[in-house]
Order: sequence, then C-alpha cells, then structure tokens
Amino acid sequence: MKFLQITVYSTTTCPYCKMLKDYLKSKGADYVEKVVDQDESAREEMSAKSGGFLGVPFTVIAKDGGEEEKVLGFDKGKIDSILGV
Repeated sequence: MKFLQITVYSTTTCPYCKMLKDYLKSKGADYVEKVVDQDESAREEMSAKSGGFLGVPFTVIAKDGGEEEKVLGFDKGKIDSILGV
C-alpha cells in the first residue's frame, strides 16, 4: 500500500506529539506537521477530520486510493499496522 501523505496535528507543548514525530522519523516516514495551537485553520481542519475532537496528537494517513486512516494519540501499534512496519 502506498501512502500519499502523513499529517500530524500537534501542539507546541504536547510531549506525546514529540514522541510521535520522533517515532515517525525513526521509521523513515515523512510527514507534514500542523500546529493547532498556533494555526486556527489547522485547528478547524483537524476538528472537521476528527469529528470535533481536539485532542493531540491526531494523525491522518492518506492512502493511495483516497482512503484516510486516522489515529488519535500516540498509538505505535496502530501506526505500525497502517504503515506496514
């Protein structure tokens, strides 16, 4: 399965967000970070994708067929399963 983009919604003070970003880097996964406590449009986008939930980290993995996998929190098992690592 090919991935078009990984988007990580985070805040500047979230320790789990940092752990998630470090983990993705360790797996060689490129991602786009959107900092929701500094960017209102990113916060609105995250809210729309998460069904109104504003907890971070929130990760959206866009797959090659347009399907999106969403992960709330730093869930290594779910991320590994989606990425196939």
